[in-house]
Amino acid sequence: MTEQLPAIIFLVPFFAAVMMPMIGMKNQDWCRPVALTALAVMSVTSISMYAGIVSHGPISYAFSGWAPPIGIEWIADGLSGLLIMMVSLLAFVTVTFAGPATPAGIGGRIPYYYTLILLLISALSGIVMAGDLFNVFVFLEVASLASYALVGLSGGRALISAFRYLILGTLGAALYLLGVGYFYAVTGTLNMADVATHLPELLKSKAVMAGLIFMVLGLAIKMALVPLHGWLPDAYTDAPDSITPILAPLVTKVAVFALIRILFWALGAKTVIQDVPILLIVSWLGAIAAIVGAFLALSQTEIKRLFAYGGISHVGLILIGICLGNQTGFAGGVFYLINDAVMQAVLFFIAASVFYRHGIRTVTDLVHIRGQMPWTTAALVIVGLSMIGIPPTGGFFGKWYIILGALDAGNYVAVAAVLAATLLTLAYFVKIFEYVFFESTSVAKHPASEIPGPMKFSMGALSAAIIILGLVSDQVVTLILEHALPRGLIT
Repeated sequence: MTEQLPAIIFLVPFFAAVMMPMIGMKNQDWCRPVALTALAVMSVTSISMYAGIVSHGPISYAFSGWAPPIGIEWIADGLSGLLIMMVSLLAFVTVTFAGPATPAGIGGRIPYYYTLILLLISALSGIVMAGDLFNVFVFLEVASLASYALVGLSGGRALISAFRYLILGTLGAALYLLGVGYFYAVTGTLNMADVATHLPELLKSKAVMAGLIFMVLGLAIKMALVPLHGWLPDAYTDAPDSITPILAPLVTKVAVFALIRILFWALGAKTVIQDVPILLIVSWLGAIAAIVGAFLALSQTEIKRLFAYGGISHVGLILIGICLGNQTGFAGGVFYLINDAVMQAVLFFIAASVFYRHGIRTVTDLVHIRGQMPWTTAALVIVGLSMIGIPPTGGFFGKWYIILGALDAGNYVAVAAVLAATLLTLAYFVKIFEYVFFESTSVAKHPASEIPGPMKFSMGALSAAIIILGLVSDQVVTLILEHALPRGLIT
């Protein structure tokens, strides 16, 4: 039964998505309970699978009994199991949060909304578990198509942002697929483990280098890496408030995971550290993204756009850690990826909540929530401290391990980039806190007006998770070091 868990994790949300239009035709009120049930089952199964991976080792699932490299293989190991658990739990919590705001945000298109959400989650799980390069592309495109439709679901200006997202996302997919074609032409295989056995003797091939460049560029667009980030701010700003908290924590993070898989599992840690300077290039791009994203966030006045640029900055921080070429930096990058997924969800919970209750869209209008939304204000303080990197939040320990990894590697540029991005993040959160706590206002005092129960529960759960991740950071990083490291990564 254990070896079937990867398929079950994928099929539960997928079958729920297929059934959703028929359920919606019968009774739209059933859509949300069915979606939440599917995501709850997925979450429980992913936790069970990860526990099995830690106890008994990775799971390889071969489709239709065809063994790899000929057949399609899914891999659930210490890294993919951790990411699947993150995806499923965050999907459940974010869909729970979105419930009260969903009908107004999407014009009543309830069955379409839940169908697309479930397709997105199942596709993301497929990306994380895919053991071959082509199936990463297939699931990447399914996830992207669902994302385009979700962004444009409310119509109006969101359709323009969704179209821009579609154009750039299609370019990214084409570049990635072109790279896969080059790899297949040279190696004759698509299975990542099999590719890794062929590449050491083919590194001088121009086709291999071209394929790697194309794949990295394609995934860089998908993860909104500066300067290929143009689609993200508008998409996240104009998407309905019930959708952005689902897209922001998951879509770019899974694209980062796909890059990790290709660099360290298809090429191999030894190759990317010693033979091909790809880690150096990506780490430089990550450093630029960390600083530029935070700098652009500082000048924003619209809340969702500010948070979107903050997310771009934090993708850069993750890449800095991953590309340091040592175990400490890699573990810090993965740990920060998990933390940032939670933080991004909370940030867009806050943006959705202040609009839902008070119609607030700009930073200057946050003055109106003073004394009105204590639950939301507390969540803003917690996530702000974590984004800045103040202990005992998870954000602090993620940055701490990245800096330790950079010092071990003698990469002082990476240390400077993390510190610069942190100072810029501090600057824009000081601006936010100034309006929430200190700016003078003539607004009349009213009784506290908080958000509905499901929204409050979701925001509280993930705000608590930010602190809990900090308190158990040693244990989580130990799990990453013991079960999620690629072979050949230096200490």
